[in-house]
Amino acid sequence: MSIFPYIYHMVKDFNITDDESKISFYAGMVTSSFTFAEFSTSVLWGRLSDKIGRKPILLMGLAGTGLSVLIFGFSPNLGVALFARALGGFLNGNIGVLQTTVAELVTVKEHQPRAYAVMPLVWCLGSIIGPMIGGALAKPVETLPSIFSPDSIWDRFPYLLPNLFSAICVFMGVIIGLLFLEETHSEKRLERDRGLELGNYLMSRITKKERRNEELSTKGPEEQPLLFENEEPLPGYRTAEGSPIISTTIGPGLRESLDLEANGQVEVAKPDKKPTPNTFTKPVILIIISYGILAFHTMTFDALLPVFLSTDHPSHREPASLPFKFADGFGFDTRTIGMILSVQGLYSMASTVFLFPTVTQRLGALRLFRFLSVSYPLLYFITPYLVLLPDSLRMVGIYAIIIWKCTYATMAFPSNAILLTNSAPTLLSLGTINGVAASTASLSRAFGPTISGLLYSIGLRSGYSGLAWWVTGLVTIFGAYISVRITEPRGRMDEKEELDETMPDSPLTRDPSETNQEQPQRG
Repeated sequence: MSIFPYIYHMVKDFNITDDESKISFYAGMVTSSFTFAEFSTSVLWGRLSDKIGRKPILLMGLAGTGLSVLIFGFSPNLGVALFARALGGFLNGNIGVLQTTVAELVTVKEHQPRAYAVMPLVWCLGSIIGPMIGGALAKPVETLPSIFSPDSIWDRFPYLLPNLFSAICVFMGVIIGLLFLEETHSEKRLERDRGLELGNYLMSRITKKERRNEELSTKGPEEQPLLFENEEPLPGYRTAEGSPIISTTIGPGLRESLDLEANGQVEVAKPDKKPTPNTFTKPVILIIISYGILAFHTMTFDALLPVFLSTDHPSHREPASLPFKFADGFGFDTRTIGMILSVQGLYSMASTVFLFPTVTQRLGALRLFRFLSVSYPLLYFITPYLVLLPDSLRMVGIYAIIIWKCTYATMAFPSNAILLTNSAPTLLSLGTINGVAASTASLSRAFGPTISGLLYSIGLRSGYSGLAWWVTGLVTIFGAYISVRITEPRGRMDEKEELDETMPDSPLTRDPSETNQEQPQRG
């Protein structure tokens, strides 16, 4: 998000063209190159995370982001800038992997609303801080001449500083993830993690030192021991007190892998081959389609709103013919628009933290998502009529629409993620499913601003300034139809298998013939 305040000026400094409309087009290319690249690799990263684990993919994605922003900061021309943004999209298709990690961390459905509110919250925080960093640190020779002198590297690459700051933050995230992030993959988490071991060792040393300092500060000189006490006994002097009694009973896991014959010989048993469930079931496909539609029209709203607010009043106004034919704008300056967008980010954070968990616990993810999808078309049909309000009510109407949009978006995305997690056949396939969902959303986000921008320009020329909004509203109607057909299963297949293993004597899992044999005979 930090590139948006200066991307127009950056492309302009490349001296490609003097036409402002073409500068906006090239700036859009730089912005969308990341999304197109992310679309092409999201499925790959999702499948790879199913094979090698979530942690390596997340760390590689962070490292790729750091590399791409550094290259972007050193970009001398448009080609290098496009390459840097595309490289970031290729290496960081991590949205699906992140959602998979959250799904594997949170195994209780009652905890899902708060857990899935974390990612939108962090996104809102970044959408507020990122543009502030980009706007404050771009062109430091001009904005901070007392610190950054002319004819330096900051003058040659005026947009390096915000990207360098972002790269430092990202590489700090890589180090923190390497040392403290635990693997969540059901199979890979059992393997040794040397990075996590190093992080635990460092934390144990820090806490042990703090504990010793506290003990020394509370004891007097005559009470302090001559030698520091060692918490762990030395090898060879450990007792067996408190150790669990070793049982010779064969557990369920051992029974699956070993067969004991009468002569005492051990024979390796062949595991039962269970049929692999179909990954992309009908509910999964419908939820992914609805996710793509949601990404399309929300990205369209985000791209259209600044253009809508900055559009000047037409010099040659077409005669209005309500209810559909009218063309007008607000003519706000960049400062006013920036203030409106910052309020949007702040409210989104509050809605994510306080509103979404409460509403989801009352209605459930499926009913909430259906309600939002069915009522979404009203938002897009009403928004263009804001230009018809009197001047005294325009700002009130704008903030009302923004609150409406932010409330819906902060609840629709996490509820869709919860539905997708609960509809996955097994957790082992969740990485692939979320990868496909993220790829679909990336493609939708790439086409949304392009199509809506074209429709908006056509609408202004023809006297229908609401054309782009209304076409987007038609797309949301299709999304509402898809949401009505979504069903939420009662549980994944792996959850049912775990239930069967934990309740072997339950009447629900007992053979009917055995149950009949246990019934007492009636005279």
